[in-house]
Amino acid sequence: MTLCWAFLLIEALLLVEINVSLQRKKKKKVDDEDLEVMSIRTMAQETLGECGGALATVTYVFLGYTSVIAYCSKSGEILHHLTDIPGSVSGIFFTLFFTVLVSVGGARATDQVNQWLTASMIGLLVSIEVLAVVFGGWSGFEGDGDWNKVPETLPIMIFALVYHDIAPVVCAYLEGDLARIRASVVLGSVVPLLALLVWDAIALGLSNQADQVSDPVELLLRVNWGGVPFMVEAFSLLAVGTSLIGTLLSFSEFFKEQLNNMSSDFPSVRLFEKSNLLYLMNRWWEKNKTSITATAMVIAPSLVISTTIPDAFSAATDFAGGYCMTMLYGVLPPIMAWAINKKEEEGQETSITGPALVGVGLFASGIVAEQIFHDFSPLLP
Repeated sequence: MTLCWAFLLIEALLLVEINVSLQRKKKKKVDDEDLEVMSIRTMAQETLGECGGALATVTYVFLGYTSVIAYCSKSGEILHHLTDIPGSVSGIFFTLFFTVLVSVGGARATDQVNQWLTASMIGLLVSIEVLAVVFGGWSGFEGDGDWNKVPETLPIMIFALVYHDIAPVVCAYLEGDLARIRASVVLGSVVPLLALLVWDAIALGLSNQADQVSDPVELLLRVNWGGVPFMVEAFSLLAVGTSLIGTLLSFSEFFKEQLNNMSSDFPSVRLFEKSNLLYLMNRWWEKNKTSITATAMVIAPSLVISTTIPDAFSAATDFAGGYCMTMLYGVLPPIMAWAINKKEEEGQETSITGPALVGVGLFASGIVAEQIFHDFSPLLP
């Protein structure tokens, strides 16, 4: 897991350098209330041409939808355990709450809510850890392990550790300040790594006491420690919520960029007088219609699939982590950085060059190849 984290950190630092480099090249001024977010599609198109942009677009769309489907499905499952409301219904309301927050509140209001949720999640994690130590559920990493199972767990680890979809939003939010962006990426990636390492340590300690149960969440839900089962459910729900916020922000910004490009040649027409209520409603709609439309494009198909397909969470995480995330945030960034480094006449260059780019690119390609072999080997005679 630590190796995966280091690999993904290098890829994230590459992404932010590429994004900031291209943003500085554009030098476009925008309204203070808006964020000029450069999507991964635009980054690939600027560095690799139309074919690179098309590849990034297809991969990103698959990734965005599979990720949102996974979060919708999992949130419904958790809320069903907490409230006995059917998972399909509770998952819809949970997702719609964050949809309204992102589409109407915007990036800055969403950031404030996300900070509060993250702080609550960390508080619950610390509480669970303390109770695990007190009640004897901690044994470090002394539990039984099978290294042969590591390859098939890579998609889940990547899915859990990836935060790269929010990188373009962070670059815009911090106004291209590369030092602050790098610090945010490094510090922000350490928190989930520590959380997952502690989670694994607790799960390994409990696995020695379990009978035919390997799911760490199910193990923690079975313990009789005071309040821990509820705290685990709440922690899981907060983890899903914060992840959903990041994906909704980045994926909706991707669609907003496309919608803005399409509508730039079609200026809006004023139909009502300023004193009219309809004018005020029309003005509000003109200001928010792109954001609302983009978020609806993200949510509608995801909710339909997550509520109609059983076990959508497992299938979505395997596909997203094994293929989409690895291709988009593993294979493409080194290629884009290599292309930028070749443009010496434009004075562009990333801090990671040469052998390091080849190394991370080969590592990412190896993960994709292994996932293909794992998925299709049962079909071989």
